[in-house]
Amino acid sequence: MDMSENILPASARHDPGARIPVYQALAEDIAALGAPVFGLMSDDTMLLAATLDAMGGGFHGARHENGAIAMAEGYATATGELGVALIGRGPAAANGLHGAVHAGRTGSRVLVVFGDGASLAGDPNAPGPDGKAFDAAGVLRAAGLRIFVARSPGTARAVLAEAVQAARRGAAVALLLPLDVQRADITPGPAPEPPPRPHAATGPAAPRPQSIAAAAALLARSRRPLFVSGLGAHRANAREAIAALANRVGALLATTLKAKDMFRGDPWDLGIIGSFSHSAARQLIDQADCVVVFGASFNQRTTSGGEALPHAAPVIHVDLVRSHIGRWGPADLAVVGDVREVVRQLADAVPARAPEDKPFHAGAVRQRLAAFDMADEFRPEHTARTVDPRALALELDRLLPADRNLVYDSGNFLQVLPYLRTRGPDHLKHTSDFFSVGMGFGTALGFAKARPGETTVLIIGDGGFAMTLSELDTAAREGIPLIVVVMNDCAYGAERHYLELERMPIARALFPDVDYAPVAEAFGFRAATIRSLDDLRRAAPLLQTADGPVLLDCKINASVAAPFTPEMAAH
Repeated sequence: MDMSENILPASARHDPGARIPVYQALAEDIAALGAPVFGLMSDDTMLLAATLDAMGGGFHGARHENGAIAMAEGYATATGELGVALIGRGPAAANGLHGAVHAGRTGSRVLVVFGDGASLAGDPNAPGPDGKAFDAAGVLRAAGLRIFVARSPGTARAVLAEAVQAARRGAAVALLLPLDVQRADITPGPAPEPPPRPHAATGPAAPRPQSIAAAAALLARSRRPLFVSGLGAHRANAREAIAALANRVGALLATTLKAKDMFRGDPWDLGIIGSFSHSAARQLIDQADCVVVFGASFNQRTTSGGEALPHAAPVIHVDLVRSHIGRWGPADLAVVGDVREVVRQLADAVPARAPEDKPFHAGAVRQRLAAFDMADEFRPEHTARTVDPRALALELDRLLPADRNLVYDSGNFLQVLPYLRTRGPDHLKHTSDFFSVGMGFGTALGFAKARPGETTVLIIGDGGFAMTLSELDTAAREGIPLIVVVMNDCAYGAERHYLELERMPIARALFPDVDYAPVAEAFGFRAATIRSLDDLRRAAPLLQTADGPVLLDCKINASVAAPFTPEMAAH
């Protein structure tokens, strides 16, 4: 039965002066944003959710509140636009706290709408207690989110507009909608005008001439410079400018994890700096006599606690935000400004070098990088019933469609990350901002929803997968063609290896060998169990079509530890 006629009464559709419930007015305003809404309805948000759904399918239901918020964050990451999540109050808000904190750490444009308890004066003799009572505003504020509360029917739409504007500035915000406010009737009138947008800069933020002069002088004295670029450099569209400056002065190029593949195809690309560096990159990085960091936080994870850097090399740190420079890593010279503009000015200030004055650009270095093969980085450690995760990743890299987006959960399996390529940072999402296991599945669903014409692949460990297994239903029910690759070592792999380093018992970090392929098939996935590279090759046809969700349960050798394990254990 179509309930839309009841949700949107004829009087409201045709008489602009008719009174309608606040939840209907809010649904119309949210629908007008043009963004899908990811959620899990509760008794205090079900009317709003059902109304949104009746307006044309703009509501996409998850199976857990964390999944819903992660979907909104994944969508926001993939599009650069607003992502919206809608969940309930009390236990629903508590359930979604993990996702809310994660979204708040990412810098993505996310609006999380929560139900809330009554805010207007009620009957003091009403029966109680309220079993869902929960100070969501206090908890979410302590978690670092900006809070908006619709405290009255007449202001609810304006508060929504303010919350949207705040989220669009690049932060996760929470909007609380008390149930009594939602159910009250109002005469809607036109949608409230949002607060004015901040004035756009007239041009890129220019650095101070003194800092350019100092950086140019330091760079001019360097014979073996190394350029390290982060996500900020990518977002500043500085790739070509940085590569040109590298050619001018003879620098090698490296990236942070989040900017992986930014310079893919460039002959001087070393890949990721830090724990994920390959052997050739490490040897060359150690020879650098000056490091220039463009648009990266340059934290301990990027630098392996400082061990990935040549200790005697000065560091020039370039960033648009002054407080980012030197916050987490070394910085001998700060240059504040738009990365691309800084690079342009450095190119004007530093003389071009002759080939013989660019030892990092010698033919032998170029040939060495061109001949480098990631397969030479390890000796495969297969067993009778498991496959080496690194060899598995190299074969996946060959078999997956070239247009792929890769979304990673967290865990020991992240050792596969250097072996799987993408077309650039816009096609990679690592859910590491809260260092939490289990955020990957929802994030990948939102990412895939935003990019239906491309292949989105979730790489997840069996620990994170077991936590979020219910989202298999979301993928199948919503028709999201996601490829899920479960790196199944039958363990909390990171904890297992940390315990081994401490010479402690590991039994509680281990789990039975569950075959997840039949489970996924029961939800409507096409699935296969992978215990060898031959199994993976036989499953290759599953990876080439995008007409439905696919799951590969890859049984990997649990004894292979990620290279970052000692660093993580030390911190």
